Amino acid sequence: MTKIKDVMSPNFKFMAPDSPVAQVAQQMRDMDCGFMPLAENDKMIGMITDRDITIRAVAEGKNPAEVKARDIMTAKTYYCYDDQDVEEVCNNLGEIQVRRLPVVNRDKRLVGIVSMGDLAQSASRPNVGQTEQQITAELQQKKKAA
Repeated sequence: MTKIKDVMSPNFKFMAPDSPVAQVAQQMRDMDCGFMPLAENDKMIGMITDRDITIRAVAEGKNPAEVKARDIMTAKTYYCYDDQDVEEVCNNLGEIQVRRLPVVNRDKRLVGIVSMGDLAQSASRPNVGQTEQQITAELQQKKKAA
């Protein structure tokens, strides 16, 4: 049974929730990623996504150089544990409609990031395919509704 800690990327960054949104966006650009975990003392307290920046800051006319990440972050975040089974997390990604998750240990300290690409190397091929279909179908339904 393969565990998340065996496939996750331990090379990640997190930022302080009091960081200016512009600084977070620059870090996301430099890392070529769509989300950034926000943590205090290695404990994740939220996440900021490219969508959060667009909808909650730019579209509302907030100055990204002045507004703090905590003011626009998504406080309810999904995550997985480093000792969880790869197949279980793959199933969860499909249910919650996301392609990547922060990974925490049982003390809820941030230890890595796991993506669909990481899981594709270890999860069963049918499971990965089904998860990707669930995520894609949900996105297509949202586009049709808009």
